Amino acid sequence: MTPADLTPALARGEVDLAMHFSPPSIVAIDAGEPVTLLAGVHVGCFELFGHDGINSIRDLKGKTIGLQAWGLVPHYFVNVMAAYVGLDPAKDINWVLSPKTSPMDLFVEKKIDAFFGTPPEPQELRARKIGHVIVNSSLDRPWSEYYCCMLTGNRSFVRRNPVATKRVLRAILKATDFCVSDPVGAARQMVERGFAPRYDYALQTLNEVPYNKWREYNPEDTVRFYSLRLHEARMIQSTPNKIIADGTDWRFFHDLKRELKG
Repeated sequence: MTPADLTPALARGEVDLAMHFSPPSIVAIDAGEPVTLLAGVHVGCFELFGHDGINSIRDLKGKTIGLQAWGLVPHYFVNVMAAYVGLDPAKDINWVLSPKTSPMDLFVEKKIDAFFGTPPEPQELRARKIGHVIVNSSLDRPWSEYYCCMLTGNRSFVRRNPVATKRVLRAILKATDFCVSDPVGAARQMVERGFAPRYDYALQTLNEVPYNKWREYNPEDTVRFYSLRLHEARMIQSTPNKIIADGTDWRFFHDLKRELKG
């Protein structure tokens, strides 16, 4: 299932619990969809690349960025980043819709100026020495200070099944710790089980993404930060407090932070 399909599936109850990116979940909560953010899992999995002459987010003004469709993860994050530095994403960025050709391929062919990627795309671009990194969310503030990926659940499932919800979250957080304690073993399992195509890129991702931060950060700070940014980009109408009240439940996360002490 693609990230674009995940939020609607959660809202319909076709998926009970899933790892998902923060902004799409917040947009769904703003729209009144029955989804609940439950925990922050890790930070730092996305990178923004540019070709020559683009060295910062502000340099995106007047430049082209590829999308396979509106409302996908790159669309949310690039809008948020652009609005954060004072750009108007609707007016200052030239969006190139390409349903059939991937934006990374367009970037490789220099048909677009910038590209938003998630693993293994950044690892491949860097290996091929194509473009350069404008934003690395593992390192660059403020993006490195907030969860990119969180556990999201169908609201009815979470309310009816608190024990199962906590068990799933415990397994995910223990797996996150495993990525830190044994990245070699985690990368090998990812490839053997078909979750990653290449061992070298999987291992590089596990060594670069700060999976050891989940105990340090407050997921409510992430929701507040991205809600403000999405509001600036005119992608949601709700205040951060309303998003938090309507679409979050941190009980399981707080319990497990105490139980799974590092």
